[in-house]
Amino acid sequence: RPTHPVLVIKNEGKMKTTFMTWGFISPWTKDLFDKKRARPFNARSETLEEKKLFSGSWKYKRCLIPASGFLEKKYLIRKKNYETFWLGGIWSKWTSPDGAEIESCCILTTEPNDLIKPLHHRMPVVVPNGYEEKWTERVKDSNELKDLVPIMKGWSPEGWLSEKINEKQTDQMSLF
Repeated sequence: RPTHPVLVIKNEGKMKTTFMTWGFISPWTKDLFDKKRARPFNARSETLEEKKLFSGSWKYKRCLIPASGFLEKKYLIRKKNYETFWLGGIWSKWTSPDGAEIESCCILTTEPNDLIKPLHHRMPVVVPNGYEEKWTERVKDSNELKDLVPIMKGWSPEGWLSEKINEKQTDQMSLF
């Protein structure tokens, strides 16, 4: 669930696995405990470059969040073969005045495909296998980011299914 730690793969010169807080913390936040400050757990892929909060992370701090499913209005969306997949995300590092650091992330969303459309008006960006390094590598300029746009346009519902679940029986994160 948002605010909980999630496993994340990032690239800081080499691929690295770490845990981050799910809920994007702005690097310029003064008071980490200010309840009025939103900590977005999702970000619209179409507007990343124009949002001050996300534009730096979009250029330099993209990440992968492994999942075997996600919840949408009492439905578990997963691959039919139960394979793990990559959710595309961005991350941030917040540093306190005394030097303590907290890394946080959020999941990118896009227009829904035919499987998700009846359940929600957005769906997570799923990064296809084989694009892990391209997704996480640092870029020199925003022109290089254009290669990632087709990945964020959506994914085919073929090979996926939605299963109705009873959320009260589930004590799992909303990313399985």
